[in-house]
Amino acid sequence: MLDLRTPGARYSDVYLPLHGAHQGENAAIALCAAEAFFGAPLDADVVEEAFAGVRVPGRLEVVGRQPLVVLDGAHNPAGARAAADAIAEAFGGAAGKVLVVGLLQGKDPAEMLEALEAGSARMLVACPAPSPRTLAPADVAGAGRALGLETDTAGSVPEALARALAVASPDDLVLVSGSLYVVGAARAALGTR
Repeated sequence: MLDLRTPGARYSDVYLPLHGAHQGENAAIALCAAEAFFGAPLDADVVEEAFAGVRVPGRLEVVGRQPLVVLDGAHNPAGARAAADAIAEAFGGAAGKVLVVGLLQGKDPAEMLEALEAGSARMLVACPAPSPRTLAPADVAGAGRALGLETDTAGSVPEALARALAVASPDDLVLVSGSLYVVGAARAALGTR
């Protein structure tokens, strides 16, 4: 629930069905942009209906339960930190965390894993992003081992997801992250639309 203030109006108790405190800031910016476009404050009912219908596939998207499966296409350190913070806030009660991570070339796997707070995970399954620019899963796994993680590598996102789900307990959280390519492949493998 958000209380949003813009230069032109105040909107109270607006429901936003997204995880992460940063999404409140994003909502306020979007609302200010809409008001600037229309040159006036918006009707409160329109604002409430619009925000209640917001969906952002692949951004802290819950696609399974027991274990809890969350997809987040965090593809840079800032996005990974925001994802880690939001996961701690929204799902901090999970028994353990299993990561499925695939990255593109040019990303520092150690920096990305640290930003995702991978050190607190039970296991990392590294996979290739389905892109010609994928970073070798062995590089991601090596960065995980350097953090003290149990690691595994898989030849594809569906294979990595299957391995993660096989080792996760019903009370664990499985986080798929590192690239929107990886998240897209996970959504397809899970039949999520």
